[in-house]
Amino acid sequence: MENTFRKIRELSEKYRDYTASNLSKLVQIKSLSTQEKEVQLELKRQMEEAGFDEVFIDGLGNVIGRIGNGKRILAYDGHMDTVDFGNMSNWNFDPLSGEIKDGYVMGRGSVDQEGGPASFVTAGRILKEMGFDKDVTLYFVGSVMEEDCDGLAWKYIVEEDKIRPDFAISTEPTNLNIYRGHRGRMEIEVSFNGLSAHGSAPERGINAIYMASKAALEIEKLNENLAYDEFLGRGSVTISEMVTGSPSLCAVADFAKFHLDRRLTWGETKESAVKEIEEIVKEMNAKVEVLQYHEKAYTGLEYGMEKYYPTWKMPEDHPVVQTGVSAYTGLFGKAPLVDKWTFSTNGVVINGIYGIPTIGFGPGNEVMAHAPNEKVPIDHLETATAFYAGYAYKFAENK
Repeated sequence: MENTFRKIRELSEKYRDYTASNLSKLVQIKSLSTQEKEVQLELKRQMEEAGFDEVFIDGLGNVIGRIGNGKRILAYDGHMDTVDFGNMSNWNFDPLSGEIKDGYVMGRGSVDQEGGPASFVTAGRILKEMGFDKDVTLYFVGSVMEEDCDGLAWKYIVEEDKIRPDFAISTEPTNLNIYRGHRGRMEIEVSFNGLSAHGSAPERGINAIYMASKAALEIEKLNENLAYDEFLGRGSVTISEMVTGSPSLCAVADFAKFHLDRRLTWGETKESAVKEIEEIVKEMNAKVEVLQYHEKAYTGLEYGMEKYYPTWKMPEDHPVVQTGVSAYTGLFGKAPLVDKWTFSTNGVVINGIYGIPTIGFGPGNEVMAHAPNEKVPIDHLETATAFYAGYAYKFAENK
């Protein structure tokens, strides 16, 4: 294995400019959720150029490349949609430039999250060049719509494409550490119905804004007392939006609703989170709902799921984690940091719903995700490329 790892490192270095160039081409294509068609066609072209055994686009628009045809399945996931640019005055360069400068690839999506797919395309090229012929199947997935609905793409892949890996690697940014989980999340809407009356006599009505405000103060207190996990930290809840309604500006408001961003630590569930809010509003004319996501993909297919994204974590001694530690150590001669994400990923469905053992390893620092002046070190791309190829060999070796 030492010689294999040495060859992988040599080829990762040899192809570092190729990886950076591929990423630059991806970054130059704006690819918001549900609008990924052009970037997916470019990723498909790159996989084909790299010599993958098969490349196809599924009904939802995911690009799926395959190498090998063995019994055990390892999947690499990287989402190809990005968030928008935000306030352009905060950017020091064109977010669609894809410029390669001072050892970085610059632009929106370079870290979150197209750097991972650019690296695994090169890893696939290396595996083909090295004659990888183990009894495994490798799938490389450029997934869609993650920024709108974490894991939706993998719901489709498992349920419609009928691809269910034995292990999976998320290539979301980890600063080249191995991540083994993160808090879950859910989106909750709370609606309050009051009774309108003339604003000159508010006592005749029931003000929905007052109800919502009282509930909001209790939710603020709730946030300070949620469950805590030693690895994942504390759960959290915040009101991210409030909407109100009234017959006129001279009337008592008869409607209010707010949107809750609820982050779930280990042991918290959809049911427990909903019950906490229902307890707060139980004496009010209020309704608590977990929201649904249902949108049309760029392919024209309408697809969706509930906006409940379960918490997940892998035990540190699990084979999916230890295979990563072994591959990293063998490749780079030092032990990796094993940690967790702050944000959410497609792991909420891959592991959180389907129980597929999953880790994360990706180029770039997550603090750059959704931030202006996003850029990824080319050194990170080279390291990630080597890790993805090395992990494939260790996966094949560990029966």
